Amino acid sequence: MSTITLRRAAYAAGGAIALTLTLGITGAVAEPANPECIAPAQPGGGFDITCKLAQASLAQSGALTEMMRVSYMPGGIGAVAFNTIVGQRRNEPGTIVAFSGGSLLNLAQGKFGEYDADAVRWVASTGTDYGAAVVAADSPWQSLSDMMEAIKADPTSVIIGAGGTIGSQDWMKAALTAQAAGVDHTAMRFVAFEGGGECATALQGGHVNVCMGDVGESQGAIDGGAPLRLLAIYSAERLNGSLAEVPTAKEQGYDIEWPIMRGFYVGPEVSDEDYTFWAQAFEKAMADPGYAALLEERNLQPLPLTGEELQATVAERVATYRELASGFGLVQE
Repeated sequence: MSTITLRRAAYAAGGAIALTLTLGITGAVAEPANPECIAPAQPGGGFDITCKLAQASLAQSGALTEMMRVSYMPGGIGAVAFNTIVGQRRNEPGTIVAFSGGSLLNLAQGKFGEYDADAVRWVASTGTDYGAAVVAADSPWQSLSDMMEAIKADPTSVIIGAGGTIGSQDWMKAALTAQAAGVDHTAMRFVAFEGGGECATALQGGHVNVCMGDVGESQGAIDGGAPLRLLAIYSAERLNGSLAEVPTAKEQGYDIEWPIMRGFYVGPEVSDEDYTFWAQAFEKAMADPGYAALLEERNLQPLPLTGEELQATVAERVATYRELASGFGLVQE
């Protein structure tokens, strides 16, 4: 069985200091007025978590003196926000937009229209999430294999929900799992939602049987009392804390890893000075002693990248996603 892996950037205790040096600009930079973080989906999903992390960490560290507001711009799993920033709001120094690995996957497939990954300025990666298979708490399935056996027996009997259409990262996780199980992924019943929060609501209502979601949003819902359960996490090893009880997909015979970068970009005409402010602000926030606790509260792992290192990592992941999507016939070469 082949291994599906997306490389996770190395993290070291001194990373934040090293990243500051890559910017090539030092000294104090003026804080933009009216800071805003756009979550490009409905409230309750991974983009919301990403913006709320920025809001809390930038305030806690003192990197922002004015509280950042969070706004929502759903549509196309990030496409509407991306096109709005590039096409209409190109130079808003106080506006950052949340992105995820799913955003990069969509860009790799040309799903954001005429624009590609070079159309914006990538500011910071603030953490990494992982894919997860999520079921209702009373689901009869106790493992990923139980779910796949049900799909094998009758593909039409299992409704798979996800935040995104065919080719999205949630669809990709389902397709890769089906492929590993020897199931024709085109036979799956797949229902697309605008975001993970909507899928979780549908799961609780019995409208779908499983959500191919993310650890952060799913465990956050569980911690909030939602009657859900994680069947598997698509990480190389078990995660820490309460998540240590959840087996990985790899443990269950599905050699698949799906890390999800979570971070921010700004418009293409934002000045070097304002871009540098945001990069340095996130470096300060991620170096703060309280940052680890903020990540843990949101079930995220550290992935502090800014500047040239982030740009290189984005380019690398877009290339990897494009190759993966091509294997499923989703990209025209």
